Amino acid sequence: MQQVQPDIHPVLRQRWSPRSFDRWVDLPDDVLNALLEAARWAPSAGNSQPWSFVLARRGDDLHRRIVKHLAPSAGAWAPDAGALIVNLCHRYVEGTDWEYSEFSVYDLGQAVAHLSVQATAMGLAVRQFRAFDKQALTAELEVPDHWEVLTIAAVGASLAGRGPLRDRRSVDDLRWPPAAKG
Repeated sequence: MQQVQPDIHPVLRQRWSPRSFDRWVDLPDDVLNALLEAARWAPSAGNSQPWSFVLARRGDDLHRRIVKHLAPSAGAWAPDAGALIVNLCHRYVEGTDWEYSEFSVYDLGQAVAHLSVQATAMGLAVRQFRAFDKQALTAELEVPDHWEVLTIAAVGASLAGRGPLRDRRSVDDLRWPPAAKG
């Protein structure tokens, strides 16, 4: 297992994606607003900020509407999180001759990463997932055609506390082209 270099920020080292959340911990408005504020400050191509979020607190009607579209794998743990955040990107640009925004998915990923780091700094955990019926959820939320539902982020207090050290690919494995073996 590759050792994490000590020069990365501790929040990045602590971030992890649990599969169990404490259903007794609620997320107040100021916490959810801080998460969205962190996402708002993410960089984007041409400062287009092509993202949007559907925020559903555990127990509210919107949460129930989202949960019914989860796959059994996510349905076993995600509903316990304090909030489910549906992540959307402005994929197709209406009113232009662009077929689609080639950067919107990347930009949304950065916004969700900022949200995840903020959550970790606040003692919370985030697990992104794609285990849901995308077509049904898109219809349920009445998402316009030029927007695309990509993932959901479950946010809350982890039952397991801080995550275990994770086995990660080495920094050398991240470099292109790959080093020749042998």
